[in-house]
Amino acid sequence: MYIHQLKEWPDFQWNSEQVGMLLAEVRYRQGRLLGQMEGLGFRLKEEATLQTLTMDVLKSSEIEGEILNPDQVRSSIARRLGMDVAGLVPSDRNVEGVVEMMLDATQQYTLPLADERLFGWHASLFPTGRSGMHKIVVGAWRDNAKNDPMQVVSGAMGRTKVHFQAPDADILDKEMSQFLDWFNTEDKLDPVLKAAIAHLWFVTIHPFDDGNGRITRAITDMQLSRADGSRQRFYSMSAQIRIERKNYYDILERTQKDTLDITAWLDWFLTCLNRAITATDDTLAAVIRKARFWENPAAQSINERQRLMLNKLLDGFHGKLTSSKWATIAKCSQDTAIRDIQDLIERGLLVKEAAGGRSTSYVLNA
Repeated sequence: MYIHQLKEWPDFQWNSEQVGMLLAEVRYRQGRLLGQMEGLGFRLKEEATLQTLTMDVLKSSEIEGEILNPDQVRSSIARRLGMDVAGLVPSDRNVEGVVEMMLDATQQYTLPLADERLFGWHASLFPTGRSGMHKIVVGAWRDNAKNDPMQVVSGAMGRTKVHFQAPDADILDKEMSQFLDWFNTEDKLDPVLKAAIAHLWFVTIHPFDDGNGRITRAITDMQLSRADGSRQRFYSMSAQIRIERKNYYDILERTQKDTLDITAWLDWFLTCLNRAITATDDTLAAVIRKARFWENPAAQSINERQRLMLNKLLDGFHGKLTSSKWATIAKCSQDTAIRDIQDLIERGLLVKEAAGGRSTSYVLNA
């Protein structure tokens, strides 16, 4: 029996004392982070938000096994938020759809969540009406028959394991109405706890043919934005869930097959969120390093190709940067790439790597 089949569903219970201690620690870290960010300038906060939202979109998709292009995701977010960012690239339709959903959730977090809004998110995720090779119901609740239940399974044909079975399609209107009424109603429940419960509740209803995980995490981010009272995002729950993906699926399965006492789920969610907030220290360090780099007088009056490539190095360039890679990425000739690089070396912004080899490579002058 799954929790949604219990007579008391969805009357969730938990150990308030145990959960309260964890919640207090999360709220303390959350408050300290937001306080730190207030002390930074507008550009730094803007860059931190761009980094966090980019990570959120990438990692939420990765949890489902879908790898998106980081440059496309970053460019799509920057364009939609009206940020003045160098080196923007065109984005694929699937990237634009995921970004559209995430930004609607986090930038319009004060608006109510409704059927039509969720249908819009779902349509954004599946603009062709297909998931892989399969045609799916888009922009509506799933309509699978009782003899073809919505199940979460693993393994190959003939040796599959059923981890979870969602409520029947014919009760989805009732289930979602109850969820949305609760989600949109202000109550005394701490908004961070509400994010944890909303996550479990929505993913248990599993109302769509596909995309339930990504929409669940968008709803979670929407509620965490409400908890922060801010459109700016400085920590990524999805990035931390990606790191802890196996534990995430394990606790979900155990909770969905247990009683309506969800203390263990809340414990895991709050601990994961705590680690997500702590991990922000690395993101902020990178953002501050980047800002200080661009404040350097030597970084002024450079061309767009140079700005593009320096940003790639600051964001963590994969592999060795050579003049031929520069020419390919910046879409210029090899001679132009060499001139760009030499100019940055003379400005003290780039240096040749000490290691020799057949191709000379370059790194930032730390």
